[in-house]
Amino acid sequence: MSEEMEKTVGQFLKRHNLIHKEATVLVGVSGGPDSMALLYMYKQLEEQWQLRVIALSVDHQLRGEESREDLRFVQEQCALWNIPFVGTHVEVAAFKKNAQVSTQVASRKVRYDFYKKQMTKHHADYLALGHHGDDQVETMAMSLTHHSNTRSLSGIPIQRPLATGKIVRPLLCVTKEHILSYCEDNDIPFRVDPSNADDRYERNYFRQHIVPLLKNQNPNIHETIQSLSERLHEEEQYLQTEAEKVIESVISFKGDTRSAHFSKKDFLAFPIALQRRAFHLVLNYLYEQKVEEITYAHEQAFLSLCRNEKAYMHIDLPKGCSIIKQYEDIQITRQTNECSNGYSFSLKVPGELTLPSGDQVITSYTNDPTEQGENSLLWDSNDIQLPLCVRTRKRGDRMSWEGLTGTKKITRLFIDEKVPRHKRSMWPILTDDQDTILWVIGLRKSHTKIDRSKERTYIAIQYIKRRD
Repeated sequence: MSEEMEKTVGQFLKRHNLIHKEATVLVGVSGGPDSMALLYMYKQLEEQWQLRVIALSVDHQLRGEESREDLRFVQEQCALWNIPFVGTHVEVAAFKKNAQVSTQVASRKVRYDFYKKQMTKHHADYLALGHHGDDQVETMAMSLTHHSNTRSLSGIPIQRPLATGKIVRPLLCVTKEHILSYCEDNDIPFRVDPSNADDRYERNYFRQHIVPLLKNQNPNIHETIQSLSERLHEEEQYLQTEAEKVIESVISFKGDTRSAHFSKKDFLAFPIALQRRAFHLVLNYLYEQKVEEITYAHEQAFLSLCRNEKAYMHIDLPKGCSIIKQYEDIQITRQTNECSNGYSFSLKVPGELTLPSGDQVITSYTNDPTEQGENSLLWDSNDIQLPLCVRTRKRGDRMSWEGLTGTKKITRLFIDEKVPRHKRSMWPILTDDQDTILWVIGLRKSHTKIDRSKERTYIAIQYIKRRD
């Protein structure tokens, strides 16, 4: 069994390019049978591949003296095997409280922060972790009960980038039974975490009750699931690359307002599989991270909005993000402290725009130079650079108007006009294609040149307040 497992894992390493000559390999070791077997196996490969092997161990300080003893156990065993050892004690409870996340999420975050630092410090090529075939079966079975997208269903990846190298999981090709037999054959000591027996934890429940049922139907279910996982990862990677091309092709980002804009028609020209992935890529950019609160329901609401023929639609997403459809234009915006609930909409001529407040901006062409009033603006079509835009304020906004020497900050204008603070972040501002402010609607208009002695074509912009 021992030689057979080493052969299986060795072939797996070569097939997926998880090892090379003179590599520095860090091994994450908890003291359990999986990680101890993995460390021992790398020790056996050390001479053949001229490896530099270093063991890493993390005490999450969640089980008191017991978890401290786990770390000491790994350290002592590394000394016996002549393997360099780096251990650490991390404050999971404190991080959990400050970040307002679960124990599992907090543990993973502080553990991987440690791994990254060690990867960089040692210029490591690989971080080897002990996830095995049964872990893969559990993970994919659990995902099937909670998720509906292929990325979540694709399971534990064989490898992924981390710091100076990549994470690798050589034991995904073998089962827990294989690992326990390997430990027994080679007199590899290990410790057992008693919490693994508590089936109140979801993963333990699947391990004890669901996976055995699957194995009864197919004793080699780990091989089937691993093959499926690899295919899903490969196909997901391809589709993700194609989705990035969608982003580059039809979506424009405005970093100052944390917003994305695109044409409904252009977006819908792509297959729905790419639309879904592009949607999540846009959100990753706006949120600057993956947001777990984005669900299948949000995705479906977005796709329905894109296909709806209504002139105006609005969807609120978690953590201050919103989607607004105005005719053929769609905007996804994330709130920021600087510009809470900010927006930026393209304004067609002729056309109509409904703002989030319900107010409307209507544009048209006219030859009548007398159409300008308090809630309207007239501009010579030869003196304006299209397209127009209605947006909220940005840092550093300034404008000039008749009777004013120089320019004035928009923030100062709001103060002078006694605009309530809570209304300033949503106040509509009309700009041209060069982002020159033409009209702080309802407050000030920029210099307009209307030559009534000649026949001209003007752009008329009318602002209509919503009737409550």
